[in-house]
Amino acid sequence: MINFTLKQLRYFEAVARMRHFGRAAETCAISQPALSAQIAALEGALGMQLFERSARQVRLTPFGEQFDTNAREILRRAEALSDMARGAGGDALTRLRIGVIPTIAPYLLPSVIGHITAAHPEIDLMVRETMTHKLLAELSDGKLDCAIVALPVSEPAFTEVSLFDEAMVLVRPARDAGRPVPDMDTLAQMKLLLLEEGHCFRDQALSFCSTRNALPREGLDGSSLTTLVQMVSAGIGVTLIPEMAIPVETRSATVDVVAMPDPAPQRRVGMIWRKTSALAAQLDAIAGLVREAGTVPRQPLP
Repeated sequence: MINFTLKQLRYFEAVARMRHFGRAAETCAISQPALSAQIAALEGALGMQLFERSARQVRLTPFGEQFDTNAREILRRAEALSDMARGAGGDALTRLRIGVIPTIAPYLLPSVIGHITAAHPEIDLMVRETMTHKLLAELSDGKLDCAIVALPVSEPAFTEVSLFDEAMVLVRPARDAGRPVPDMDTLAQMKLLLLEEGHCFRDQALSFCSTRNALPREGLDGSSLTTLVQMVSAGIGVTLIPEMAIPVETRSATVDVVAMPDPAPQRRVGMIWRKTSALAAQLDAIAGLVREAGTVPRQPLP
């Protein structure tokens, strides 16, 4: 019988996903030589080469491609067994791996962490911030227990729990203060600054502006809401941000923030987890805590 460990499979999966030993080692929180030694030991145990290595790239061998499919399934099943053991502990929740999208994480996480740790002081809380499509993949692979995202995600494998609705607000240069607030059709004709491709908030903003053909315009994308707001402060254009982001993003920017006229654009924030998760009851309770964290009163806008 060939002997290898789950740890070796996790290291293999990281290299297969990243196609890079250095980045995989960072993800696994070990040194690159230690990871390389474990991969070499795995290949030695199998008697087969898993990766083709060159100075510029790492790729899976044909055997490695087949091994990757089966290794991912083994890791998924191992995570399911771990979930089953944790779920069998009743209400006790000692570890929670939660994903959050970037347009929520900086603004909601401090309150969310406070609510969760107050209710579960024994919990080992691990947070992952990345874009929605990556969270869905990691949730499917059992690397996350749940994720806070914008709904709907429309994935039949996931339970979706609505937490709260949140308005999007207009951020414009300070010189525009006091001017009439544009409606969504007018906004579509303005120099609208957007997050780069891959952010669901970008798609939501575009959907509210009744035109996709005219956007995006080259050079008007940002990698974060912070960048967009600072671009507005410099007079480059206008942008939309979620209401929860106002205190953080506008404290160092010279901008005017106003509510959009009805029907005002909104997004729905929710929590998702695998329908097969053995932690469903505990995650439903966690969703309640996140809802409490996200429904704090906010200062009314002009």
